[in-house]
Order: sequence, then structure tokens, then C-alpha cells
Amino acid sequence: FPDLKKAYELALELSNIFTTTKEKIYGLTRLAKWHEKVRQSGFKSFNTVARSIENHYKTIVNYFDNRSTNASAESFNAKIKAFRAQFRGVRNVEFFLYRLTQLYA
Repeated sequence: FPDLKKAYELALELSNIFTTTKEKIYGLTRLAKWHEKVRQSGFKSFNTVARSIENHYKTIVNYFDNRSTNASAESFNAKIKAFRAQFRGVRNVEFFLYRLTQLYA
């Protein structure tokens, strides 16, 4: 399964870039090299990720400044969506916001 091995190695390499790189300039360089490997590999599924990195690289490389992500904001958004789904939508926005502040503030 050489294709599977190559895909796995590309995924590990991307993860490794974010776990081991400490400076923004090196992160940008390593991401550019990874992007080129993805382009040469021909894996269409990686092209989506590579294109996203290409389109948003300025904000993505900011991760290397203080090593923080927006994971907490995404988690909170998921909680809000689940809360909204529990009541099958929002009819009264003011009351919805009140309930959110009571539960999550």
C-alpha cells in the first residue's frame, strides 16, 4: 500500500510542522515545502487542505507567534449550536441570549 503510506507520511509531516516549528519564518518555509510535496503527490484530498493553507497562510502562520488556536471559540460555537438545536431554533433572540449568559457566562 505505497499510496496509503505516502498519504500517512504527508499527514504526519503537516502535524510535525506545527508541533516542532518555533518561528514563523521557518513555519512558512516548511508549509511551502509541504505544499509542494502535496502538489507533486497528486492526492486530491490533500489538495483541499493545501489550498486552504495557501489561501489563509497569513493567519495560519500567526500560530507560530504564541502557539494558540481558536479551538476554544470553535468549542463554544458548537455548544451554542447544540443548545439552539435542542429547542429547534430560536424564536425570541433576547431570551435566547439571556439563557446563554445564564448557562455559559
